[in-house]
Amino acid sequence: MKTPFWRILYVQVLFAIVVGALLGHFDPGLATKMKPLGDGFVALIRMVIAPIIFCTVVAGIAGMDDMKKVGRVGGKALIYFEVMSTVALVIGLLVAHLLHPGDGFNVDPKSLDASAVSSYATQAHGQSTVDFLLHIIPTTIVDAFAKGEVLQVLLVALLFGAALSHAGERGAPLLHLIDRFAAVFFRMVTLITRLAPLGAFGAMAFTVGKYGLGSLLPLLKLVATFYVTSLLFVLVVLGLVARVTGFSILRFLAYIKEELLIVLGTSSSEAALPQLMAKLENLGCSKSVVGLVVPTGYSFNLDGTNIYMTLAVIFIAQALNVDLTIGQEATILAVAMLTSKGASGVTGSGFITLAATLSVVPSLPVTGMVLILGIDKFMSECRALTNICGNGVACVVVSAWERELDRARLAQALRSDTPGETEAAEPAA
Repeated sequence: MKTPFWRILYVQVLFAIVVGALLGHFDPGLATKMKPLGDGFVALIRMVIAPIIFCTVVAGIAGMDDMKKVGRVGGKALIYFEVMSTVALVIGLLVAHLLHPGDGFNVDPKSLDASAVSSYATQAHGQSTVDFLLHIIPTTIVDAFAKGEVLQVLLVALLFGAALSHAGERGAPLLHLIDRFAAVFFRMVTLITRLAPLGAFGAMAFTVGKYGLGSLLPLLKLVATFYVTSLLFVLVVLGLVARVTGFSILRFLAYIKEELLIVLGTSSSEAALPQLMAKLENLGCSKSVVGLVVPTGYSFNLDGTNIYMTLAVIFIAQALNVDLTIGQEATILAVAMLTSKGASGVTGSGFITLAATLSVVPSLPVTGMVLILGIDKFMSECRALTNICGNGVACVVVSAWERELDRARLAQALRSDTPGETEAAEPAA
């Protein structure tokens, strides 16, 4: 029997987003009080991310016959991430020069309020690349799970999986138990995902109610430029990568539409991480590749954030009438490549990485961020959407690269006309 359309998850989430936006527009006072709904949903999802990553990665690595494969998969993933990150950064730079979204503002840097962005600037200078690498090592194993640090949990899982793999038959009962735990945690995600419409409603109502759609008007050209650029990146760049790999980007986006709408409503790509991992396994990607590529990609494969950074930097320079040299722009590209990783996992990381990138150009004041502070929240949705699309495609590509992509299941899943289910997908056995 066909599921009634009102019971389909993506329909419910889309309806909730529209209602939340309307409430934010017509009753901002009430709308801002809806914030706990969005925060609560994201917190529930984050609660199960660490154990799901641990169980998935450990089971995948322990099931590998050759431990060299772990390094090979990780190496291929990092190469792909760096190539796509560079492409995204360059595209943002080129689009900014082509469309000139900052022309005509003629802002005097002395007129900007530095206090409005001082906290972001402080955080941007607070973590160097070395600090970031050391931060991956948790104080204790329990501390990694307590703080929910994705990269720390991933490191623990890699070590635990490697040790379990060397245990041979003695580790089989423990591996079986971890598989059972994974099934329970994914079932928890299924239950939590039923609250996605409520979370999307609360988050969207708060965003529109607090910042107002009117705040978009003065900077509408920048917002439109970023959204269109990100859309073209997904459809053209990722579309080309998908075609070479052997699947349609449009069908892939339709396959993960529930996750995309959850991200759109909550402005957090983490809100859909467990569901994305489950769907990629059901798509035919191997468990070991999904467990390594997706969590790592959430820190190292931020295509949307990269486009945003170079586009925003050039916009600020144009608005302040600061002419950047080719050398300065090359420096911005190099630094942005590092800062996009260095602030991962930090609240408001997109804005923090922007502050860190601006700080390397003395002629470009960090206070220029004030110009886009009011609209950054509206741009965060697009950053998160582009990031999750990039990570999904990356996982399929690396799986195909490793010859661990079940193409029959891939074709069947993307060809299916079955409407989205109300429950989150569970990984295939």
